[in-house]
Amino acid sequence: MLPLARSAHGHPPRRGLMFVLSSPSGAGKTTLSRRLLASDGAITLSISATTRSPRPGEIDGVDYFFVAPERFVQMIDGDELLEWATVFGNRYGTPRAPVEAALHAGRDVLFDIDWQGTQQLGQSDTSRDLVRIFILPPDLGELERRLLARATDDAGVISLRMAGAHEEIRHWDAYDYVLINDDVENCFARLRTILDAERMRRSRQLGLASFVRGMMGE
Repeated sequence: MLPLARSAHGHPPRRGLMFVLSSPSGAGKTTLSRRLLASDGAITLSISATTRSPRPGEIDGVDYFFVAPERFVQMIDGDELLEWATVFGNRYGTPRAPVEAALHAGRDVLFDIDWQGTQQLGQSDTSRDLVRIFILPPDLGELERRLLARATDDAGVISLRMAGAHEEIRHWDAYDYVLINDDVENCFARLRTILDAERMRRSRQLGLASFVRGMMGE
């Protein structure tokens, strides 16, 4: 096994964490994810594998890993995915190898997934690395207003998104933290506080015992 990377400033090495953000569509999860990735070089976005075709402008290995349906089945059978699901006839899943490599190197991995994917991660052998955060809108009326303000969906699609939001919100109590996104600046500050605190958990400071023994001359 490769040695664990040493943290900056000579601190003991730590194992990375899996930082999951879930929310109903329109609650601000994507905005918060982008801000977190832009402001913190120690966290990286998990790239999903999918059987759907690339959309214009999407790049394989950047937006998704685009794979054939037969290859996706092989990935399931070979335990190469941490979680997977079928959505509107296409399959999506999280490749295991790049996530585990990042965690071992002390890098954190950001997941933008729904409650079902989060539940699967909680049942995986990497569950000890999991930090689950659910983002709520201030109220459902505000959520619908945000969806309408996007002006990207017709009334039928928005109705479906609102129905999906009700289902997603029902699972709020399966998460470690719940944030109400009534103000994006405040919500982002709270999100950063959670990430900083979880990074300092004693259980993640893998070299801490040796560090203390060396400091004490033992």
